[in-house]
Amino acid sequence: MTTLRTLKTIATRSQDTLLQDAIGAAALVVMLVVALHLPAFV
Repeated sequence: MTTLRTLKTIATRSQDTLLQDAIGAAALVVMLVVALHLPAFV
């Protein structure tokens, strides 16, 4: 129960930047996928 409470507290405190963090994480995933498929194009 403590872990869930901690995660909820973190999400509540960082509500301002949560969307920006999600966009940044998605951008990193896209760059990783592109980098892994890049040798197939060369």
